[in-house]
Amino acid sequence: MYKITFKYLLLILAVNCIFSLKLSAQKHIETGDMVPRFSLYDQDGKLFNINQEIGKHILVIYFYPKDESMVCTKEACAFRDSFDGFTKAGAKVIGINGGTVESHKSFADHYKLPFTLLSDPDNKVYNMFGVKKKMFMPGRETFVVDLKGKVVYTHAAMLQGKEHADDALKFIKAAQKN
Repeated sequence: MYKITFKYLLLILAVNCIFSLKLSAQKHIETGDMVPRFSLYDQDGKLFNINQEIGKHILVIYFYPKDESMVCTKEACAFRDSFDGFTKAGAKVIGINGGTVESHKSFADHYKLPFTLLSDPDNKVYNMFGVKKKMFMPGRETFVVDLKGKVVYTHAAMLQGKEHADDALKFIKAAQKN
């Protein structure tokens, strides 16, 4: 009886390890890849569908760990402060994390954020993009998507939130000159 139970335990552990490896081996979206298709709710409770935005705007999609945290607030405020530049360049800024619609609404109101914040409570979209956890927190990455839906720029820096906005805008402006 003990040997059978031990064998089943080993089998369960092996299956669990294989399943975990498959989840952690999710492809990270890179420059040249097509943007994953998704729908999430924004800070106003409206459904945002990326399919309705492709072709209308350059998309600046940034993933951040948590509303109201120090680096995330600096990052969001940097996107806010550069918002006119993004708008003039034909870009739409979208922030995503696992926070609730209510948390995003409070964060957007508190800092007067003029862009879309999407709630990804199950990290479905985080996983679609392959954004990995860093230091036990959801990762911080920015993706710029062209009008055809192709990722043309990525930026990952966990502790430099402001640089995400600065570098994404710099990239978009440089690309428009070419």
